Formats: sequence, C-alpha cells, structure tokens
Amino acid sequence: MARYRLSAAAQSDILDILAWSQAQFGEVARRRYEALIVAALRDIATQPDRPGSLERPELGTAVRSWHLRLSREHASTELGIVRHPRHFLIYRLQSDVIVIGRVLHEAMELASHLDPQTSWE
Repeated sequence: MARYRLSAAAQSDILDILAWSQAQFGEVARRRYEALIVAALRDIATQPDRPGSLERPELGTAVRSWHLRLSREHASTELGIVRHPRHFLIYRLQSDVIVIGRVLHEAMELASHLDPQTSWE
C-alpha cells in the first residue's frame, strides 16, 4: 500500500463534510460517512489507478478523481452504509506519496476549487 497525505485543504474539506453530515443527519450518519472516507483513502492508497478512478487532465498533471460511491462495499461498519455518497477525492501521485488535494462535492465545478499552486501542499 502506498503512503498518502492529506493537503490542508483536503483536511478542511473532510472536517466540513463531517460537521455538515452530523448537523443534518446526526452522529451515526457522520460516523458512516467518516468510515466511507477512510475506505476510499485506503482504496486509492492500495491502487491509485484502480478501475473507476478517472484521469483529470483539466485539473492538472497526473490528477485523478475517485468517487466515494466506489468504496461503499469496503466501508464496513455496524452502522450500515452511506446510500448516496456525493463526494470525490481529487489526488495525484507525487514522488512515492499519494497527495489528496481536495475532497469535493460532485455538484461543484471541480476546477474552480482546485488551485494548482496550493492544493497539493
């Protein structure tokens, strides 16, 4: 399994997503979504170019996306599954580390939320 690192923006995205999930749907839903995010991170760390990941040249060199719905079966929890995940991991391989630049909602215009200069720090 490759190592991965969350950028500051991705860390903030995850905290915001989980806070919103808890405010809207409660603690159990937040924990389910958190388990799903962890499963997605493990999935791409295991195989960054796995089937279902998409090359995203419009977002930068070697940038890929992974929709959280593709990790639902790996997010085992006694709390159930997230029925309709709505977020993408936006990532790329830098040296030998997978850098998660952002975690963005599928309704967002991804390019407008990914700064090529700072999203990978």
